[in-house]
Amino acid sequence: MKLKRTLGVVGIFSIATGAMISSGLFVLPGLAFALAGPAVILAYILASIIIIPSLLSKAELATAMPKSGGTYFFIERSLGPWVGTLAGLATWFSLSFKSAFALAGMGAFGILIFPGITEFQMDMIAIFFCLIFTAVNLVSVKHVGRLQIALVFVLLVILAIFSLLGIQKIELDHFKDFNPAGMKVVFATVGLIFVSYGGLTKVASVAEETRNPGRNIPLGMIATYVVVGFFYIIVISITVGVLPGRILSGSLTPISLAARTFMGMPGLILLSAAAIIAFITTANAGILSASRAPMAMSTDNLLPPFFKKVHPRTKTPVISILTTSAFMICVILFLDLENLVKTASTMMILLFMSVNLSVIIMRESKIHSYRPLFKSPFYPWIQIGAVIIYAFLIFEMGTVPLLITGGFVVLGTFWYFFYARKRVQRYSALMHVVQRVTARELRHPTLESELKDILLERDEIVEDRFDRLINACPIMDFPAPLTSREVFREIARTLSPMVKKDENILFDMFLEREEQSCTVIRPGLAIPHILIEGEGIFQLLLVRSKEGITFPSVDQPVHAMFVLIGTMDERNFHLRALMAIAQIAHGPDFDRRWLEARGKEELRHIILLAHRQRGGEK
Repeated sequence: MKLKRTLGVVGIFSIATGAMISSGLFVLPGLAFALAGPAVILAYILASIIIIPSLLSKAELATAMPKSGGTYFFIERSLGPWVGTLAGLATWFSLSFKSAFALAGMGAFGILIFPGITEFQMDMIAIFFCLIFTAVNLVSVKHVGRLQIALVFVLLVILAIFSLLGIQKIELDHFKDFNPAGMKVVFATVGLIFVSYGGLTKVASVAEETRNPGRNIPLGMIATYVVVGFFYIIVISITVGVLPGRILSGSLTPISLAARTFMGMPGLILLSAAAIIAFITTANAGILSASRAPMAMSTDNLLPPFFKKVHPRTKTPVISILTTSAFMICVILFLDLENLVKTASTMMILLFMSVNLSVIIMRESKIHSYRPLFKSPFYPWIQIGAVIIYAFLIFEMGTVPLLITGGFVVLGTFWYFFYARKRVQRYSALMHVVQRVTARELRHPTLESELKDILLERDEIVEDRFDRLINACPIMDFPAPLTSREVFREIARTLSPMVKKDENILFDMFLEREEQSCTVIRPGLAIPHILIEGEGIFQLLLVRSKEGITFPSVDQPVHAMFVLIGTMDERNFHLRALMAIAQIAHGPDFDRRWLEARGKEELRHIILLAHRQRGGEK
């Protein structure tokens, strides 16, 4: 069952912003300052730079494949089901845990307002909000988007007030000895705070529920990067500039304490409220995006089928949302957060590495159906550079997160080989790259067909009679050069049982039609068409010859043939089919794509995905 497309660019901006502004701004600066001193500002700037390749790569993949599951879906289709299984579980784990951590973090700010509450009461508050957001997600994604918009607007207004008032109170003495620990520690700090920017790419998980994803996803993500990146730098700079280092170092409420220095107790309360709003938006967006990973994996048979159950009225993945919520509650109640937060960060960096590799694999696979509406600039150097930098950051995370992540990979691999492997029959884009290197043709080009269906849905293409004709028509692909007479003999043999006419009669009719007027309409393209007796008959046949078909009195060989055959009562549709073929064949790069296509199904997809005016008979 399809999900509703209800999210616009404002909803995308709000989900990404709500996911991004949370612990990365309201908790981590104090911990990062304890490591790097005032150079924490430089660490945030560096983190904002190295997230750019993942932002661009995810935007490209999301506009090419706007499907639920986001990162999981991209990695599975590009690198294969085994890596996809690991990516799906890692996506679900890291997003769910980050959201649970945001809910639990509300307790730290609750102490500032209600000093007497216990740890158990803080957990209950977190669970209470978790249940509320679960209910909201169960009702409708549209309501989730509306709630995010309202909360994010309030949050940005509060941060703007903090910035306008605080920038006047900065003391430059606080920036003396700017980088006391050196660049090595700054880079280590980048690894710690990198998770702050992870929420920026969460919206790829809800691409299937986005209106006009080719425009709204890149625009929403870039807008979030600019706005939130600005607030990160300015708010942290103000915090460093107004708080003494001994107070800021290690603080779990640094922004609220900074507000108190120049706004008094009202500032402390206001920024604590902003922090709580930020944690709420992170948890809300987290349930939304994390729940799409098990749903997508279930659709692909990597998890049991009940995870893909969609409520018939609300069109939301009920079981996936409830499972995600239950996991978050367990994290809040039972788990030690410190090393698991680092582990979630390590997994997030691994996912970003995989996303950048996915863009390289998808581009190099040369799959005709891979048509992103947004393309990452500076390909492939920006992706290669990102993989190298991310690998460096992973080893800065420490031994324990690496060991936990390794154990996770082992368990995920076990699940794939003992449950999922026998249920998956798909070829990834990586296999298409292998195909190109080995010059072998895949028996079942499932990814090409799937991407074709995704593009038809993305571009809201309504199938007409010509599309159905192309889907069912035979295709001939000749590797060696031939004469037009030899080709017409093969065409007649193929069409004879389809139109119930003698093969020799059809052969003579094609030759006679060619003698009356050559059907080569331009260099490289011919459209032979004949009328036969009877009623309600119309067929089409596609021919490709890489080496070329020689026609009498035509200098250049023909590489593409659209063969039409029908009865007189189908004359009107015959003319519409000729118009459709003319639009397709005169499209940009048609000849190159036709010659480079690998196999009959890709030839079919070239016709189905070509831009043309649709209408007439459905």
